[in-house]
Amino acid sequence: MLGELADLDFIQVESILLRARDEGRTIFIIGNGGSAATASHMANDLNKGAAVSGQPRFRAFALTDNVPLITAWANDTRYEKIFVEQMANFLRPGDVLIAISGSGNSPNIITAVEWARLEGAVTIGLTGGSGGRLNGLVDCCLVVPSNLMEQIEDMHLVLSHALCVSLRARIASETVLTARES
Repeated sequence: MLGELADLDFIQVESILLRARDEGRTIFIIGNGGSAATASHMANDLNKGAAVSGQPRFRAFALTDNVPLITAWANDTRYEKIFVEQMANFLRPGDVLIAISGSGNSPNIITAVEWARLEGAVTIGLTGGSGGRLNGLVDCCLVVPSNLMEQIEDMHLVLSHALCVSLRARIASETVLTARES
């Protein structure tokens, strides 16, 4: 299954994330259900697992982690705006939004991506099947070629881990090259 994913899309996601780190941008990550768990896990891995001693670190936040704030916005506005309202406090042009949706059609995910693009964010999608609406909205999308939600969610976590391992290796190799040049 992983062989069917576009290598160029994976490389583009890496480049977007490295540029965000280099420029001190914030990476926001969103999802629902199992994808919310992946969002939390991905933020953890970017912040800790991809950290290299002596190098700038990623600034990643899962907007899925503040349940009181999510429920307050859902109650006082509508569920489709739970991520938009959180980003409105922090998102700046050039920041990155990673949207995770197995179907690619979750209304709150689509609303968040549309809003973030209007605000100048770079957008990345992780989805499955045909990619749903998300595939056509984001700057870069990793689409898992499966229609089984459990497989899609598993692959999203695998992709998250693969990204973090690859990012850490790339950052570490830059450190070695810089040390040799000194």
